Amino acid sequence: MSVTRALLGPLLSSGAPKPLITYYDDATGARVELSRATTANWAAKTANWLVDELDVEPGAPVAVALPPHWQTVGVLLGAWWCGAHVTADPRGAEVAFVPASDVDSAAGARTTAAVGLDALGAPVRGLPDSAVDYVSDIRAHGDDFDPLLPVAGGDPALLDLSVDELVARARQRAADLDLAESDRVLSTLDWSLPDGVVDGLLAVLAARASLVQCANPDPQRWDRRQSDERITRQLGAGPA
Repeated sequence: MSVTRALLGPLLSSGAPKPLITYYDDATGARVELSRATTANWAAKTANWLVDELDVEPGAPVAVALPPHWQTVGVLLGAWWCGAHVTADPRGAEVAFVPASDVDSAAGARTTAAVGLDALGAPVRGLPDSAVDYVSDIRAHGDDFDPLLPVAGGDPALLDLSVDELVARARQRAADLDLAESDRVLSTLDWSLPDGVVDGLLAVLAARASLVQCANPDPQRWDRRQSDERITRQLGAGPA
């Protein structure tokens, strides 16, 4: 079973129409909220694109060098859904997901996927011929994903962690952080590989909680946000 099925599957089967991730960027004033179903749709589109367009199979290396963002959630869960091995090094990767502003950092990957990180998922214009626009390319693909090849527990998932090891670590960190299904988690953690993305994203999924991820936190909005979003837990430091 893939990492995505193991951690996202229970959230989808519960039937509760709860938000999964709410993303803020206080530098731009952006706020985007994705439900569990919408998050799964983005992940499915990503997985379908990886398989149908790039022939990614279980164990194939896929580099992800993105900041905490709701689009990054779709990238990571989509990659793990089809069994890709998420790495930090683009060299030799089937595809490297990088910010559209830094496509040169994907040198060495077979395909460069530029992620615009726009609050509303707008396409990226003016990309070089060496890069494809992630958002535009995945839109044509299906909202459901049915793997053609099985993902084994021993397959590589994140750096040197296998699928089973990554799922187990996410569940253990959820327990260590004392996260519960009822929690609304406000986080400023960076999603570094592997610890940042485990604590800041996967542990929250493993706990069946919901995440409020804040970039560039504004001190003047911080207390009000905790109240408005009914925050019960905090990960990472607040605004300076």
